[in-house]
Amino acid sequence: MLQVPFIRENKDLVISRLEKRNIDATSMINDVIALDEDRKRIQTELDNTLAESNALSKEIGNLYKSGQAQKANVLKEKTSQLKESSKELSDTLNTTVESLAQLLYKIPNVPNETVPKGSTEDDNEEIFKEGDIPVLHAGALPHWELAKKYDIIDFELGNKITGAGFPVYKGKGARLQRALIAYFLDKNVAAGYTEYQLPLLVNEASGFGTGQLPDKEGQMYHVGEDNLYLIPTAEVPGTNIFRDTILDESELPVGITGYTPCFRREAGSYGAHVRGLNRLHQFDKVEILRVEHPANSYKALDSMVEHVKGILQELKLPYRILRLCGGDLGFTSALTFDFELFSTAQDRWLEISSVSNFETFQANRLKLRFKNAEGKNELAHTLNGSSLALPRVLAGILENYQTEDGIVIPEVLQSYTGFKIID
Repeated sequence: MLQVPFIRENKDLVISRLEKRNIDATSMINDVIALDEDRKRIQTELDNTLAESNALSKEIGNLYKSGQAQKANVLKEKTSQLKESSKELSDTLNTTVESLAQLLYKIPNVPNETVPKGSTEDDNEEIFKEGDIPVLHAGALPHWELAKKYDIIDFELGNKITGAGFPVYKGKGARLQRALIAYFLDKNVAAGYTEYQLPLLVNEASGFGTGQLPDKEGQMYHVGEDNLYLIPTAEVPGTNIFRDTILDESELPVGITGYTPCFRREAGSYGAHVRGLNRLHQFDKVEILRVEHPANSYKALDSMVEHVKGILQELKLPYRILRLCGGDLGFTSALTFDFELFSTAQDRWLEISSVSNFETFQANRLKLRFKNAEGKNELAHTLNGSSLALPRVLAGILENYQTEDGIVIPEVLQSYTGFKIID
């Protein structure tokens, strides 16, 4: 959520930056400023009314003590009127504050100055590419056919148990999945992130804290009786660890990592681009999160990008990095880099990670602050990244490492799997 003082002091910049998202925010920004003016005016009236009422109450008490009951009773009628006025003002203030909050919830984060203009993923900017695309043997298969051939993932069984988008991993497929989770966590812990095991259900306040609500409630599974949400990413419970928290500046930076299953209701389309592991309703993901001093957050973002690069280099998968354009940028993000690996069997790029800096957008909702060197409370910056999302990494390994004799396991994973080939 954007801060009202920032909007007031940088009105033109906010409007022009939001144009990168293809949003004309002029009306919303003007409404925010107008509502804030109303809030301040009503607050001043309420404060003055309460102050006058308190002063009269003291005067009435003194009059009674001095035996001037008649004068005191006259003033009591006025205090009754002031109490009624203060109640009306308080109700109006609460309504205005709520209207302002609801409007702020609808305004996305201001894109960083480096975010390119654009409307769709086709306008994203490729900034890095690495790795050789393997030449596969004749008759190479996409991963969903490989999964069936080697009996390692059963999509039909998942459909029977739950529905489409809930695969069942079997045998060496399950062990490879577990190996990837352990490998990702080990890499993250070695890089200084503290491992957490997080809840898979969160309350409404947590969803609002990281910006999934009200923006993405249609994509989240909701447990109505308890008003809880299945997490779409470990970012939600992980970042909410720090909700309503004031850290000391010396405690920054904070870095955590965690593995969770993730759940997304995303409406499914049909075709090869969503077949198999390409798009799921339940999937595994290892996440990294950081809470940073504002002065250091973009250096931290660069280090997160380098960290993910290092993992993909060890897996020896061909990948590229994209700087997302305004039209493809997430609601809460100021700057996002997407990682995509190349699926040789599908002849297409598959997104496997997003690494983002949210600046103060989430922290403002979370009331996540730190006490700075001057002893004042200041909003922190939050960042997160997939390190990594498993389905498409697994798909890329199955497809890019396939041979006529079977699927070779990347060397870095063999100590985790306990086998070198799926055959």
